[in-house]
Amino acid sequence: MDWLSGHSEDDLVRQMLAGDEGAFVRVYRRWQAPIYRFALRMSGNRSIAEDVTQEVFMSLIRDGGRFDPALGSLSGYLFGIARNHVRKRYDRDRFLVPFVENPIADVHSNGHNSRNGNGVHPSIVVAPIDLGRGETIAMVRDAVLSLPGHYREVVVLCDLQEMSYEEAALVLECAVGTVRSRLHRARTLLTEKLSELQSPESKAAAGGMRQ
Repeated sequence: MDWLSGHSEDDLVRQMLAGDEGAFVRVYRRWQAPIYRFALRMSGNRSIAEDVTQEVFMSLIRDGGRFDPALGSLSGYLFGIARNHVRKRYDRDRFLVPFVENPIADVHSNGHNSRNGNGVHPSIVVAPIDLGRGETIAMVRDAVLSLPGHYREVVVLCDLQEMSYEEAALVLECAVGTVRSRLHRARTLLTEKLSELQSPESKAAAGGMRQ
């Protein structure tokens, strides 16, 4: 069943602000996991991701009246809040903690066929490399975390969250062309970083396969 069930996003937000707990629950159930994954992929830290997710929905309860469907979707509004909170944590802590777990679904849950047609999913970059599944996922995860923040954002939003260029531009408050150029540069950096992370043994094996 569609989570909106005949209601618009604006309707649900207004009902939620009027005290309708059911409306809030529907919004929370639809967007909690995507917001959490975004914060996790951006920070590499589960505690930060949990804090950011909580802050996003607290902000929605407190300031949901600021949501304007004429300016964009509810998802864009929520991801914009999440992005701001991640940046605040980064500015405050000045470091990112690496992942300590290996959630396979975080990288591969969307598959290789992106609905937005933005191009190659980062995981495809490592497809020709003869690595074990777990090692490949860890490499992609670490490579994404190593990107500068403005490049990491577009990769997470467009390639991992499968947002369109237009949706990502609204979240990042920039032009669509900026999203395109950043994503192109980010993918180039990812390819270079993955090459650096690849073990000598794997490089030798991959080289032998190409001969």
